[in-house]
Amino acid sequence: MDIDTLKSLKHCLTDAHFPWLPNFQRGKVRDSYDLPDGRRVMVATDRQSAFDQVLAAVPFKGQVLTQTARFWFDATADVCPNHVLSYPDPNVTVARRLDMVPVEVVVRDYLTGTTATSIWTQYANGARMLYGHKLHDGMTKNQRLAATLITPTTKGVAGGPAPDSKTSAAHDVPITAAEIVGRGLVAPERWRQIERAAMALFRRGRDLAEARGLILVDTKYEFGIDGEGRLRLADEIHTPDSSRYWLADSYPERLAGGREPESLDKEFLRLWISGRCDPYRQPIPEIPPETLAEFSAKYVRLYEQATGQEFVPAEPETPLRERIERNLKRAFPEFAPK
Repeated sequence: MDIDTLKSLKHCLTDAHFPWLPNFQRGKVRDSYDLPDGRRVMVATDRQSAFDQVLAAVPFKGQVLTQTARFWFDATADVCPNHVLSYPDPNVTVARRLDMVPVEVVVRDYLTGTTATSIWTQYANGARMLYGHKLHDGMTKNQRLAATLITPTTKGVAGGPAPDSKTSAAHDVPITAAEIVGRGLVAPERWRQIERAAMALFRRGRDLAEARGLILVDTKYEFGIDGEGRLRLADEIHTPDSSRYWLADSYPERLAGGREPESLDKEFLRLWISGRCDPYRQPIPEIPPETLAEFSAKYVRLYEQATGQEFVPAEPETPLRERIERNLKRAFPEFAPK
């Protein structure tokens, strides 16, 4: 389908606050509602965050994220149970509310990244012991690691969801498995269960991506505990926001030439920004419409290549907010205005 992405820049969803739904919370990308019966309603907006800031809006992003995560939740349900209950709209996920594990589990196969917590940034600055793992000298950016690593992070500042602003409530901070257990963040056996689940999910994702001509470079998982004490995968899985994907066919040549791999993920925008400023110390310049359109096209291509399905914008003639509110009222008539 031919999608006019530049035209769609004017119709992005940046606000999904519907006052008639209870217990609203705003994250950097998702607006959420906690219902009294234990369900959580998550609306994926088109807001784009990078370097702990909300920077712009990207056409079709919310739908791409939701549908990509849906594909991967379905494809990994036998590996680890997840929090999903239903999808009343292409941008909306209804899930079980969980007691969230206070650690983000990042699984990596390659030495890469541009953020402060990425292993390449730390390695390039001279660190060799990263997240409890010893790396040897002489490695180069974007090369494959000798073994798959788990590099967890936790929030450095207590607080709720990050606000929709130029700053966030907390920054990710590197932590080791020993520190997670030693500080009592997660019980030892539960952490071992999380590590096993994360590695199994990554293997499944890596294998399916490889069959589609993609390299699943690294990814972030979040877990929670349900009311029966069962570990469940939460938030999102293998989306271009939470994962890094490279095109497999061009990777060897680009690595040999010292060039960045062709990516279909958020790294495209991170590299655009870091090439123009220090995003942690300087103002981030306004992102041109053409760059946002190219970014959107990468997300759409990732969805189509990873899932094997064509991306079709939902009801393109209907404003996103209007469509989403209509579907939410159908799903939750007990809260809808009379």
